[in-house]
Amino acid sequence: MAVTDDAILRVKEMITSGELKPGDRLPREADLADRLGLSRNSLREAVKALSLVRVLDVRQGDGTYVSSLRADDLLGALSFVLDLHRGEESVLEVLQVRRILEPAAAAMAAQRVEPDEVAALRALCDAGERAKSVDDLVEHDLAFHRAIARCSGNAYLARLLDTLAGPTARGRIWRGITGGGAVDRAVAEHRAIVDALAAREPELARSWSTVHVAGVERWLSDPA
Repeated sequence: MAVTDDAILRVKEMITSGELKPGDRLPREADLADRLGLSRNSLREAVKALSLVRVLDVRQGDGTYVSSLRADDLLGALSFVLDLHRGEESVLEVLQVRRILEPAAAAMAAQRVEPDEVAALRALCDAGERAKSVDDLVEHDLAFHRAIARCSGNAYLARLLDTLAGPTARGRIWRGITGGGAVDRAVAEHRAIVDALAAREPELARSWSTVHVAGVERWLSDPA
């Protein structure tokens, strides 16, 4: 194991064990390095790496603190990483993850969705059908999937899906599939998902969500 990786692991263990809690200030660099049996340089590199993924918050002139460790903050770093990997292979891999998670979110949503949430989803379907540009399609598609994820009642799942469904990748996908009736098909699948939610049919919602994401994945694998 690289020295810096070992240092990251040591600091992580202090957090996961509860020795350091959200908002706690880390001991002075020299004291912490001595305590953990690390060089100050390796500890410094570990702190830098953990601050990049928002586990630690380095405040100039004040010290280094454990962040809030909220899902929103930590998953923000993942969004940045995904934006850096924009190749078709990376987009496909993200879709494969979405194909696992989005049907689960839809099934969970079907068990707890409220009538006003169903009405809002139907309105998003109507708006998507009237979209005049790719940007409009992206906006309504993002809003639709975000709304379903929120209806699941799981904030971590909703935030993770929102991160995976970034507008950069979605824009590229929609620009590629706007021909051949793909938009009408996508909106129809959205409506089928909403109908399943309204009927409180978790497995039907799961199935339609799987069909929907898998269709986009299939197009990217073989656009012809």
